[in-house]
Amino acid sequence: QVQLVESGGGLVQAGGSLRLSCTASGRTTRNYATGWFRQAPGKEREFVAAISWSGDSTVFADSVKGRFTISRASAGNAVYLQMNSLKPEDSAVYYCAADPSLVAPSKESGEYDYWGQGTQVTVSS
Repeated sequence: QVQLVESGGGLVQAGGSLRLSCTASGRTTRNYATGWFRQAPGKEREFVAAISWSGDSTVFADSVKGRFTISRASAGNAVYLQMNSLKPEDSAVYYCAADPSLVAPSKESGEYDYWGQGTQVTVSS
């Protein structure tokens, strides 16, 4: 069984930055494609970014392109979401998700088997 844990959320002013981390326990997820999703109150969960297991392929939602980056730790199984130029509309609970069967990073939440509990990101105007 894989447990994913997100960290790094918090309160930041518009224009600021945060780095979210996703770490796994129970089994290594180094070979798992990993994605980040977010859900704001009253809204559907939406895709943010994803990275292949090798780290050489990434995909982003249009709303975060040019502001967010996703990367893998060089050692261990952490995946990071660097969020720059944050906007109030980026406020949400951010979830990481991982799956061992994905070859390429996916925007589809249904393709990920393992999910974390989420970390709150609040961007004040």
